[in-house]
Amino acid sequence: MRLNYLSYAIGLVMIYVGLMLLVPVVVALYYRDFYSIIPFLSAGILSTILGFGLRKYTPAASRIENLNDIKKSEALFIVALSWLIFGIIAAIPYLYYGFSPVNALFESVSGITTTGATILTNFNYPKAMFFWRSFTQWLGGMGIIVLFIAVLPQFAVAGRQMFFAEAPGPTEDKLSPRIRNTASALWGIYLGLTVLAAVLLSFAGMPKFDAICNAMSTLAAGGFSPNPQSTMGYHSDLITWIIAVFMYFAGVSFILQLKAFKQKNPFILFKSEEFRYYTFSILILSSLIAFVLYFNNEYSAFDAITSALYQVTSLSTSTGSASVDYYHWSFSAKLLLFVAMFTGSCAGSAGGGIKMTRWILVFKSMKTEIFRILHPNAITNIKIDNTIVPPDVLRQIIVFIFFYFFIFGLSAILVSLIEQNAVIGITGSITTLGDTGPGFGAIIGPMGNFNGLNIWSKIIFIFNMLVGRLELIPFLVLFQHDFWTIKQN
Repeated sequence: MRLNYLSYAIGLVMIYVGLMLLVPVVVALYYRDFYSIIPFLSAGILSTILGFGLRKYTPAASRIENLNDIKKSEALFIVALSWLIFGIIAAIPYLYYGFSPVNALFESVSGITTTGATILTNFNYPKAMFFWRSFTQWLGGMGIIVLFIAVLPQFAVAGRQMFFAEAPGPTEDKLSPRIRNTASALWGIYLGLTVLAAVLLSFAGMPKFDAICNAMSTLAAGGFSPNPQSTMGYHSDLITWIIAVFMYFAGVSFILQLKAFKQKNPFILFKSEEFRYYTFSILILSSLIAFVLYFNNEYSAFDAITSALYQVTSLSTSTGSASVDYYHWSFSAKLLLFVAMFTGSCAGSAGGGIKMTRWILVFKSMKTEIFRILHPNAITNIKIDNTIVPPDVLRQIIVFIFFYFFIFGLSAILVSLIEQNAVIGITGSITTLGDTGPGFGAIIGPMGNFNGLNIWSKIIFIFNMLVGRLELIPFLVLFQHDFWTIKQN
């Protein structure tokens, strides 16, 4: 790794994170909440000063103006470090509102990773803070590096390496020759859907401020809401269905949505095998849970379908918002809902989790191995969307799945021992690693919070959220000895 490249890139990130902190300052001014100017302005100034400092004292900065020969390992490190720094800086404003350092970092990381798990025990805070919670999710949903690639000329040449380091997946979609154009187009789709969601929610009767915050959180697959009861607190079936629809599209690959938009043909979505399985899994799980709610929980047919579809979509896309308190559901319904936490959204979406493409390729690999046992001389290839998947990609997926469940199992055991509660350990670990949000039970369930947990449980969950958002790859690279070979130029 070359330190001058790293410090220059991180400096740029810090400068523009500092500028983003000015947005909630505008919100504070609009609502005449003059105290809230201080938290965001001070954090923004600090980030900007540190960013300019890194750039000014970077050796040979003039020769790396465009970062034009950045390596993949360096891109991975920049992405990982950017998320960590973003989380720390984003936590600073919470300190002004009385949060402890760990709670501030927990709420911040939960925001930027679009997890949506919260430590809030009351919602008596200024609007600027609630806006910041949703805004951090919105920035994290598409990815801060993808945003910087779209707007910063300094990242134009290094864009491809950093784009795929920011949004790793089992396959790479064909993108436009200029990665910056692609990044800009993706953010255009993302912004357009966010504005549309906010307008529809406002027309449906949601207060305008809440509509903006919920729209940002929904398209980010984040789940933060200014309402302490999440979507359930608005008592509107129309609002519930609007959010459910936009959550669904938050879990669809934005690259695929961009193709459909450019060609003005929504049926292009169904040509994607991953999209079909993603849609099918949501419909099947929703149908099963609706059946259970109708017969076991005495829901009406409409309420059973609405509640089941909303909650399955919310957990499958890792959004985590709630239209009902499913803590009171029957064991069968909650068990099926727990399965939804593992299904995942599409690669290239705002959603977290394992991703549907990986599950498809894992099951195809299992099917192929069984076939080879019966036909050892047969030549077989694993395909997705009629494209052969290279063996190295399949190996990477197997490694990813192994480490995903290893980290899940280890954190579940540790938290279960710390909290003396297996439900918190198991559901808290998968919901933070999958960036989903609420777990199960009365404490960290849909209407609960993580505030009362032991400080070490919170630290483990912060680690899970960051690793889950980075999709393990940049994290695993940090353990390679060659990765830490430091060069000055």
